[in-house]
Amino acid sequence: MTRSEISVCLTFDFDADSAQIRQLEEPGRISKGLFAVRRGLPRILSLLNKHDIKATFFVCGWVAEKYPELTKEIVEKQHEIAAHGYLHEYFDTLSIYDEKTIIDNTTKILKEFTDKIYGFRAPYFKLSSNTLQLHAEAGYIYDSSLMADDHPYLLSFPELKYKMIEFPVEWFLDDWVIFETHQHSPEVAFNIWKKQFDAILEMEDIAPGYRIMNYTFHPACIGHAYRINVLDRLISYMKTKNTKFVRMMDVAKELLTNK
Repeated sequence: MTRSEISVCLTFDFDADSAQIRQLEEPGRISKGLFAVRRGLPRILSLLNKHDIKATFFVCGWVAEKYPELTKEIVEKQHEIAAHGYLHEYFDTLSIYDEKTIIDNTTKILKEFTDKIYGFRAPYFKLSSNTLQLHAEAGYIYDSSLMADDHPYLLSFPELKYKMIEFPVEWFLDDWVIFETHQHSPEVAFNIWKKQFDAILEMEDIAPGYRIMNYTFHPACIGHAYRINVLDRLISYMKTKNTKFVRMMDVAKELLTNK
């Protein structure tokens, strides 16, 4: 990969109404999560198909159980499904026993839709001190929950033989923060996401093969009409810049092979 080349991971947290159900919220709040199912995810899949892009979807185990046809459709369109907890739990509040139980259960559920689950993203980006090691022991090869860099880096566990690739996240590259928390306009969102893309493309301290960006989207958020148009516009712009759109599992396999 030369300085003028860049890879982009478009990722989508398909958590639907899992968090609202776990927190026993009222019907109005639950319906916000259901927007992902009724409208958000179909719009995203249509947009990805329009641009001939393969993406990564972080899916809760409970969501895969409740909406198996949608989960199956994601896989049938050759997108990656990765783990996002079972019921969108706060992993930093769990015992090591509960974490392992959730990881094993979620992995088992998701493997009913695809041969292997390669990656994990923590709900709310919250981890315990055990979370990543437990996923590594379960056979996962990458995580996407940390913020220590602006391109992928290696995670290793000295007492173990396992290694993982970290695809770092950032709040300003997360649609929920931009649109739901701060209620920014479409133009503000587009400018933030475009400027970071342009800057990473030109950064001289990023080695060839590591000029890889990671955006975090949610069907219940980006799927709204004016917001999906922002993503459409962003993709169209990135395609003019020699961009390769990649699934995280493919990048992680390549990076680990070269280690």
